[in-house]
Amino acid sequence: MARKAGKKVDTFRAKNWYQVLAPAEFNRVNIGETLADVPEKMVGRIMEATLGDITGDWTKQNTKMIFRIDEIGGNNAYTSFLGHEMTKDYMRSLVKRRTSKIDANIVAVSKDGYKLRIKPLIFTVKRARTSQIESIRKVMVDVVNARAKELNFNELVNEVVTGKVASEIYKATKNIYPLRRAEVGKSELVYRPPVAAQKPAQPETTTTA
Repeated sequence: MARKAGKKVDTFRAKNWYQVLAPAEFNRVNIGETLADVPEKMVGRIMEATLGDITGDWTKQNTKMIFRIDEIGGNNAYTSFLGHEMTKDYMRSLVKRRTSKIDANIVAVSKDGYKLRIKPLIFTVKRARTSQIESIRKVMVDVVNARAKELNFNELVNEVVTGKVASEIYKATKNIYPLRRAEVGKSELVYRPPVAAQKPAQPETTTTA
C-alpha cells in the first residue's frame, strides 16, 4: 500500500525579514536585513558593516564595524557595538621597509564604566631607536587613558572609530620622532556595566500633544 504523502512545509516562507539597525551612537542607521523564523533566535547574532556604509563617507570603507543583535522590536533588530578593525589590505599598505611600527594594547575605562580594549598604531618615517619607541608607546597609553576618562562610552567609541583618538596620539607624539601616520587598528568591548546591560536597546518614543 502506498503511503500518503505528508504536507511539505516551506521553511523559507515561514521566515520573516528584519531590518538590522546600528546602535544609537550611529543614529540607528539601517545596516542590512536578516532572516529568522523566530525573532528570539536573532539575539546574539553578530553583524558587520563598514563605517563608510554607516556614515555615507566612502573614504571610511577600510573600517569594519562589528555589532551584536541584542533586542527585537517589531520588524527591527537593535544592535550594540562590539568593536571595530581596519581591513587587512589597508593595514598592509601602511607597513614600509626601514620604518618602525609601534603598537599598544590598552584596556581603557570610559567615564561611565565601560572597558574598551584599544589598539593604537604609529608608523614612523624612518626606523626609530628603542628609547624613542618606548617613549612613543608610553604617550600613546597616556593619551588613550586620559581621553577615555573624559568621555562616556558612546563618545569614546565615536572618537576611536572616526580617527579623533588617532589624531590626538599623533599630535602628542610627533615631536618625539617624525611620524608617517597614526591609527587605531582595532577596538573591542571587554566589559559593559550591569546597569547598561539591562537597558533596552530600543530608542525612547516621544508623544506630541
